[in-house]
Order: sequence, then C-alpha cells, then structure tokens
Amino acid sequence: MFNAGGEVKLFNDLGFNAVFYAEVLSGSRMPNLVYMTTHENQEERDANWKNFSESPVWEKLKVMPKYQNTVSRNDTRLLYPTEYSEY
Repeated sequence: MFNAGGEVKLFNDLGFNAVFYAEVLSGSRMPNLVYMTTHENQEERDANWKNFSESPVWEKLKVMPKYQNTVSRNDTRLLYPTEYSEY
C-alpha cells in the first residue's frame, strides 16, 4: 500500500513532509500502519489530511481487495517540537 500501491507518492504529491512511514511488525494492534509527517500548524495538518482522504487516488486505493483489512483503526498523536528539534 505504501510503495507499490502509490500511497507514498500521493503523500509526496500533496506536499506532506514525511519523517517516516512504517508497517508495524508485531503487537496487539496489528495490522497497523504508521505515518509520521510534519506540518507548520494544525490548520495545515488538517488541510493536508483532508486533501489526502478526498483524493481520487486514495479513493481508488483504499477499496482494492488486496489492501482490505490492513488497518484496524486510526489513532492520531500530535507531537510538538522542542527547542532543539530540526523541524
């Protein structure tokens, strides 16, 4: 879904600043995908995710049979940089 499916390309096309994207390999919350992206502020973050969720590319990708049941739920964590953070 990330690479072969075009999800990472879509993030890039929409201007997401990726720190990393990952698939969880073990644990009680599997299946689970992790997206860590940075945004200038909450408004930009919300607009970027809205554009992602409404994208025709995502609409097509998320209903493909091979990607069904790859995510159990969405947990959002907002992190804020420290004074020494690079972003």
